[in-house]
Amino acid sequence: MFESLSEKFSSAFATLRGKGRISESDIDLVAEEIRSALLDGDVALSVVEKFVARIKERSLQALPEIRKSTNQSQEIYSIVNSELVEILGGPARRIRFAKNPPTVIMLAGLQGSGKTTLAGKLALHLKEQGNTPLLVAADLQRPNAVTQLTLLAQSIGVPVHAPEIGNGVGNPVSVAKSGIELAKTKLFNVVIVDTAGRLGIDEELMKQAREIKGAVSPDEVLFVVDAMIGQDAIRTAKAFEEGVGFDAVVLTKLDGDAKGGAALSIAETTKKPILFASAGEKLTDFDYFYPDRMASRILGLGDIATLAEQAKKAIDGDTAKRLEEKFVAGEEFTLEDFLEQIQAMKKMGSMSKILGMLPGANSAAMRKQLDAIDDDELIRTQAIVQSMTPKERRDPKILNGSRRSRIAKGSGRTVTEVNNLVDRFSAAQKMMKQMRGGKIPGGMGLPPAMASGISGGISGGISGGIPNLGSPANRVPPKKKSRSGNPAKRAIEEGR
Repeated sequence: MFESLSEKFSSAFATLRGKGRISESDIDLVAEEIRSALLDGDVALSVVEKFVARIKERSLQALPEIRKSTNQSQEIYSIVNSELVEILGGPARRIRFAKNPPTVIMLAGLQGSGKTTLAGKLALHLKEQGNTPLLVAADLQRPNAVTQLTLLAQSIGVPVHAPEIGNGVGNPVSVAKSGIELAKTKLFNVVIVDTAGRLGIDEELMKQAREIKGAVSPDEVLFVVDAMIGQDAIRTAKAFEEGVGFDAVVLTKLDGDAKGGAALSIAETTKKPILFASAGEKLTDFDYFYPDRMASRILGLGDIATLAEQAKKAIDGDTAKRLEEKFVAGEEFTLEDFLEQIQAMKKMGSMSKILGMLPGANSAAMRKQLDAIDDDELIRTQAIVQSMTPKERRDPKILNGSRRSRIAKGSGRTVTEVNNLVDRFSAAQKMMKQMRGGKIPGGMGLPPAMASGISGGISGGISGGIPNLGSPANRVPPKKKSRSGNPAKRAIEEGR
């Protein structure tokens, strides 16, 4: 969503980095470029003006100190980063749990913003943290809203309170109140109330939301916003704040291709924090919103913290410990380890999404290469490895022609693809050996399965980081040592 904005920010700072000594006119020029980038990114004009004014004011005040620095552009960059974090909501906030359970969370917003799906995502998120959530189907207006929430609840193993069939039938206030009573009786510690929306703001919507809020006294009222609707998100947020009131914002569809100005505008405009962000269709594509991490992605530094958290979730503790012990002991990296990493990477999501969190991934050149990644390559690679015997996985050196032909037939792939995989795996083995020797190879920080170009090969790398080890053309053979033409010198060189 922020690719275009990130690219323009990078361009502005590239100009600044070329300056040896930064002047007031340089600051004005960068501020104007940032202003243009934000306006083009559909950020609210009032937010842009305040943001640019604060950057100019702080930069000019700090200019005497900045000029003493050996990296003056970095100082300006730090100011922009801190201000960007500020307009995104400042420090990250968490759910405020009630002292006496259950904690009641009410979801409000327009129809089509993704409230019902988000209710399921939030329930799963809370369940994974050790809570016992209860979903309450109080959206009795939209057709099949109750059915949708019931199916979502069944898929994640969370109970749902749905006494009414919906489709315009039933009293949502009574449903919400009875859901709270059920939670107290059955000892659920969190209640998530899904309320009805409309296609636009109207008094009927506000009245129903106010009545539900008054009946259940929620600890958190979350306003769900579709991040793709642009400036209209600010108008609806203001209307809900005035008509109902809410405590925090939840952004959905952050994986869309819209400009994303709503995300940068809504927190500053409403003075309400962004609590959660949903960035995908899967129920697991959901997490707390971290303003500092989002600012880092916009400024082209990636989101390493989120990437590390996702990797930790994908690789279970026992597997990670075993691989670490194996690495420290100097044992050989095998295709069985390779297969485990492939399976872990599949749990993390698409390869383009994973690599998109790395520094420099939002540049135009890298976006073009990331878009060309074939996520099915992981599935094909897994099929090839699983067609090998345990002995072949542990010792790929025994893979002769007949074995490779059998593996190709068993996996439904070609012998050439099997050969390419073995070559990439050999490169990954070499990378592991380099790491043991204290050297840092190009793909450092990624699982060898990823760094070896298994996703289809990313030439050039992200910030010089991921070489295409799968392509023979990119592997430069070692230069042969020249031999002296003098027989006496040659004898000395060869140790004779």
